[in-house]
Amino acid sequence: MTGPGDTLRKERLDRFLFFSRAVKSRTLAQKLIETGAVRVNSERTERTDHKVGAGDVLTMSLHGRILVWRILDPGARRGPASEAQGLYEDISPPSLPKAERSPYEAAIAERSTGAGRPTKKERRETDALRGEDD
Repeated sequence: MTGPGDTLRKERLDRFLFFSRAVKSRTLAQKLIETGAVRVNSERTERTDHKVGAGDVLTMSLHGRILVWRILDPGARRGPASEAQGLYEDISPPSLPKAERSPYEAAIAERSTGAGRPTKKERRETDALRGEDD
């Protein structure tokens, strides 16, 4: 339970990422922080023991997305997902449409339905029309 004095409580950054279920383990949280993929209040940090609390804003690059979270409560344990979602407010920008994500994906031509390699059934039907029997 949270009380009036808990708003000043701070938690280690790696523990917060673990408690909020951003990552599966504290080891993964530490690796994410040490690679520089996490910013606290717009400042890059590589210290896993950096203290964060209510009101801090985290910006992280995770799973190919940019996530921006405002911390509401530093948490005390890794609880269920519903409890973890109450630890932060997601203020991330909306993700880009699929065509704008990468130049590679945009360069792939669209294929109409039925185009491409025939199925085994379609190949047998074509062979039967040609009169080719195995």
